[in-house]
Amino acid sequence: MIAFNHFNFNVLDLDKSLEFYKNALDLTPVREKTASDGSFKLVFLGDKTTGFSLELTWLKDRTEPYDLGEVEFHLALETDDMEALHKRHEDMGCICYENPDMGIYFISDPDGYWIEIIPSKN
Repeated sequence: MIAFNHFNFNVLDLDKSLEFYKNALDLTPVREKTASDGSFKLVFLGDKTTGFSLELTWLKDRTEPYDLGEVEFHLALETDDMEALHKRHEDMGCICYENPDMGIYFISDPDGYWIEIIPSKN
């Protein structure tokens, strides 16, 4: 058997990213790993529903923003309350693209990663 476990985003400011993911998506740390020499820290965020996690990787010596290319990749999360979540993201000013015809939209995190928000399939 093969199953998804986690996905990784490298982040420049770990505290800013943790705050964003908590406020925007209710994702909270489920485990962490810090290098013995302090050169990196990994924080795995969970949704309290699935076993899947988002790994945020912070590198101590990294000072330049990451080059995300044309952002042709993204992480998708689903919600059973699209209207309320859209309002939250609108208030946060993090919506970067909307496709009303498909009923989806995207938000952008502090490092420019895109997260797709889709309605739950009922």
